[in-house]
Amino acid sequence: MIRPFLVLTACTLASACTAAESEVSSVRPWLNAGPLTPLYTDDGATAAEYRGVWRSRGYGWVLEIDEQGVTRYQEGEVCYPTPEATRQMSAMALVSYRYARALPGDAAIFQLLDGDTNVVFDRLDALPAACSEPVDTSPTAAAAAFLDHFERHYVFFDRRLPDRQARAEQLLRTVHDEMDEAELWNALTAYMDGLSDSHTKLIGAVDGEPRRQQDGQGETLPTVRAGMGEQSWLIGLIDQTMGELGETGVHTLNDRLVWGMIEPEPGRRIGYLQLFVMGGFTDRTDFASEAWADAEMAALNAALDEAFAAFDDAEAVIVDLSNNRGGWDRVAKALPGRFTDQGFPGFTTVSRASGLAPFPHVIAPADGPRFTGPVRLLTSDVTVSGGELAALAFRQLPNVTHYGGTTRGSFSTPLAKPLPNGWLLELSNEVFAAPDGAVFEETGIAPDVALEVYPESDPIAGHWRAVMALASEG
Repeated sequence: MIRPFLVLTACTLASACTAAESEVSSVRPWLNAGPLTPLYTDDGATAAEYRGVWRSRGYGWVLEIDEQGVTRYQEGEVCYPTPEATRQMSAMALVSYRYARALPGDAAIFQLLDGDTNVVFDRLDALPAACSEPVDTSPTAAAAAFLDHFERHYVFFDRRLPDRQARAEQLLRTVHDEMDEAELWNALTAYMDGLSDSHTKLIGAVDGEPRRQQDGQGETLPTVRAGMGEQSWLIGLIDQTMGELGETGVHTLNDRLVWGMIEPEPGRRIGYLQLFVMGGFTDRTDFASEAWADAEMAALNAALDEAFAAFDDAEAVIVDLSNNRGGWDRVAKALPGRFTDQGFPGFTTVSRASGLAPFPHVIAPADGPRFTGPVRLLTSDVTVSGGELAALAFRQLPNVTHYGGTTRGSFSTPLAKPLPNGWLLELSNEVFAAPDGAVFEETGIAPDVALEVYPESDPIAGHWRAVMALASEG
């Protein structure tokens, strides 16, 4: 029964209504956004309503959209377009937007694919004059842009690089315009030394030779690479797993997925599912297109439908993310959706300087077969990025117990920041958190039950011993 005096409109008082609408527009604009619309028409031209100049909130980008396409500028102390040299070295520097959602006033949300991060842009009257100035490509200009991008966008100075001011001062004392490429590279990478963030990296070429500075690989990967080698290790792991699964074993999705059944003792059936990467399931080359996205999800869902049909009578299912290297967030959210009958908040995201509230990512139940019995999640310090997002979402489910090792602690989607000289800086600018606000960047997600997964003495056989320990539970 509804009491008549409690039936009110959404905004009864004008002042309250205005305040509420203002709050939504400023920090939760997605609640007021229009429908997702293509940024390009069928003939390849841009949609007329989005042509013009736009400035992002919190990402340091200016977009100039004309009839032919989108030009992205890096904006900070200076403004410059993406150098041509950068375009040749990283797909991250080339990714542009395909969709838009109109917001009240002169603002819009631009997205690469449906469900991606809500990046809010405000319309400008014209391209800022600084963006049309000649680009200074000198070592001092590159170093200044490098530090400016870090100071404006890097979000984890409280967890990494506590002495960044001293490092910045040393960099500025070291850099001069007469230095060569190798000297400049050494100066910039000295600032990053020990950063322990695998999502923050510098990519470039020195005297024509490719270079890459990236830290934060955990303990297992460097140990394996220095020993038997990563490729031999992975081949050994897959061969071992397929051998143990026997006739039930399936290795599919471009070698990204292994699944099958384990019988720890007669009469007990445990499902096993290992996913190595969150994407790359097809041979399509049109990366980040809608057709690519549809094909990737179709391939994943077909494989999971087959696996979960086999898991129907399982006592429990082991989800092995102990060697998951991350990838596409949509896959990271789809996997836990196979283990629930109702939607739930998996995690939140927010960029450092956007001024927005954390955006809640809701995990929706899968349309295909699902398993809602006991789930045993396995991770290690190899588990990173999208693998950690999936683990974070899994931990919100009451039927999941987390085993293994602490995850890598590197969640943020890399923000691509080309430098004026053509090198590419990628850095962490987003905070991914559990629904209760807990942040696991740098620390990683610790398991409920600690278990060694890749012992240095035998990182292949040790993995299956860990799997069997989970299969024997209960």
